Amino acid sequence: MSTVHRPTPPPPGHRPEPLTPERVWYASYGSNMDAARLHHYIAGGRPPGSARTYPGCRDHGAPARSVSVELSGVLYFATESSVWTGGRAFYDPDAGGRVWARAHLITTGQFSDIAAQEMYRPPGTDLDLGPVLATGRQRLGPGRYETLVCPGLLAGLPVLTFTAPWHIGDVEPVVPSGAYLRHLASGLLAAGGWDAAAVARYLSRAPGAAGAWTPEGVARLMDPGPDRADPPRGAPER
Repeated sequence: MSTVHRPTPPPPGHRPEPLTPERVWYASYGSNMDAARLHHYIAGGRPPGSARTYPGCRDHGAPARSVSVELSGVLYFATESSVWTGGRAFYDPDAGGRVWARAHLITTGQFSDIAAQEMYRPPGTDLDLGPVLATGRQRLGPGRYETLVCPGLLAGLPVLTFTAPWHIGDVEPVVPSGAYLRHLASGLLAAGGWDAAAVARYLSRAPGAAGAWTPEGVARLMDPGPDRADPPRGAPER
């Protein structure tokens, strides 16, 4: 098992030098934990089984490094994904708990382009990260992944991710699909910080999945072989 890293909060009054670093850690807690899927956000193209084609980043270079990280907050599933036909993963940094993620060391331009694609905006423009680096939060719009969050620093560089502007109690939970959970599990296992049993328990207990997916059901998704059927909406997965 590899080390699980925990970002450290910046000291009071911290100002990064330079104000916009060349590289940042992109902490994915969703499907981009999986390197093969992240590749399509970086290089462009349509992932297998997806109905969406991604334009990609200006810089097609692979992450310099990927590590497992643990963030303060809660993972939950809500709204309906047109790609996955089930609940999407969101991160509430203000809720009590721990979120498992995979942090990819990429350029600031790549982070801007990945964020743009998640926001259904054309990539190609660098984000002004000054506000999020100074305050830890930056709302770019009202949409699902249009709020930037900086949970802290890792090896002296900022950890950045994006989520919705609302909190976990503001929306109804939605059951995630088996295909989506499989991608999340694949990314968490590849990160190397947790074993399969721990990953199955973690995902099955997240709001939205809890009560519909059991640890055993999530564990079966991680087995090689044909796709597993999703549980009936609103019914326990056996």
